[in-house]
Amino acid sequence: MRTTAHHDGALEHLEESLERHGLETRGLEPVPDSERTATPGGLLPTWIAANITVLLLTMGATLAVLFGLNFWQALAAGIAAPTVSYGLVGLIGIAGRRGAAPGMTLSRAVFGQRGNLLPGALIWVARWGWETINAVTGAYALLTVLDILFGVRSGPVLIIATLLLFVITTFAISGMGIRAVRRCNRWATWLFGAFTLLVLGRLIATTEWSRLLAQHAGSTAAMITGIGLIAAGGMSWAPASPDFTRYLPSTASSAAIVCNTVGGAVIVVLPMVLMGAVMASGMPELARAGDPVSFLGEILPLWLAVPYLLVALAGMLLINAMSMYSAGFTAQTLGFRIPRHWAVAVNAVISLVLAGVLMLAATSFMGTFIAFLSLLAVAFSAWVGVFGVDMLRRREYDATALLDTSRASAYWYRAGFSPAAVTAWALGLLAGSLFTRSDWFTGPFAANNPVGRYGLGWIATIVVSGLLYAVLPKPAVVPASAGGRAPLAV
Repeated sequence: MRTTAHHDGALEHLEESLERHGLETRGLEPVPDSERTATPGGLLPTWIAANITVLLLTMGATLAVLFGLNFWQALAAGIAAPTVSYGLVGLIGIAGRRGAAPGMTLSRAVFGQRGNLLPGALIWVARWGWETINAVTGAYALLTVLDILFGVRSGPVLIIATLLLFVITTFAISGMGIRAVRRCNRWATWLFGAFTLLVLGRLIATTEWSRLLAQHAGSTAAMITGIGLIAAGGMSWAPASPDFTRYLPSTASSAAIVCNTVGGAVIVVLPMVLMGAVMASGMPELARAGDPVSFLGEILPLWLAVPYLLVALAGMLLINAMSMYSAGFTAQTLGFRIPRHWAVAVNAVISLVLAGVLMLAATSFMGTFIAFLSLLAVAFSAWVGVFGVDMLRRREYDATALLDTSRASAYWYRAGFSPAAVTAWALGLLAGSLFTRSDWFTGPFAANNPVGRYGLGWIATIVVSGLLYAVLPKPAVVPASAGGRAPLAV
């Protein structure tokens, strides 16, 4: 007994020491009230940092060149897309304030302890792809800087070296935990804002505005498709949203959570999309670039291109750090009985391997990226539909039951599954796939209806999964187990 007590005390002392040095040791367990000291305003730099990627420039160019949208349509798309997608992200984030636990842990209350493994596994695999895309973009940014400054040409060895550096840095930030992520997000927000203003100023001064503003408008169908394409990327953050709100006190305003989430996204997405559309007016090949960032070295002067690329590189590091931070929790919910930072390491290794394959073998980065976005959004949206509707009826989470994966858990339901949630999720996923079109996969109903033509398969997924879950009979909500911690409520 003394040995066990001594061992437990040593572990507790080690965790306290690590916490003092900034390493977050908390895993899936709900955050105690004494530590829930964050504010909704802290979400603003979080979601600004989550969107600092030069891929938005390329997507803005895609709106102008491939979809034929004019400046005013690109402006409307730059506002509508993040408002829709991050509005949902913010609403899902309210669950983090209610339950004080990561999103995929709270998901156990909806799908059941075993049922949650199904969407959890799919979301975890989808995160591999998102982290791979970000790692590739970050490596391209670093390679472009090396080429501009030192004339170093890209090759297989250098590609692997830059990827390795990017992934190791990402792991260092995400492995440290929420404090490190927040601190880096704040610095990145200020740096990105300053250099974006410089780039905007140069574009305003050098663009032939009379010709740009005289361009004919694209079709309504193309505009809807463009909005859906940009919004699809934002949807991928929905399951991770509670991971960044679980340190908020239970009294935090729901409206403030949503407003800061949407505001942070719009602040970045709108100017980046517009900048991409404006740049494409003089450089239309930007929309089809095999390397999505090297064009910045050609269109901007050296004194501006290099620091802006470095800031963008920092932003992509933080996007990946946030994604890996959440992926660590997802891996733990799938049964990886390892500390959170080691669960993050699993994702780091996977993204390194996949990014190396993409950079060395893929022939069209943007084609791969757009195809990936189409399928990514469907994978996340099926979970969003079910979880979002469940939030309308659930006001509390049983902290004991969330962590209890045995048959005694209040969230065991039927053999570990919630039939209503799993059925609605699976059918929503199927329906969305039937209406989705990409270079990799085309559903049988993707061409002959507005949903398929406009690339809105992810919306069909949310609607079908949400409506089905709303009408299907659900297991009774079991009260918090006797003797356990009281339910976490609004």
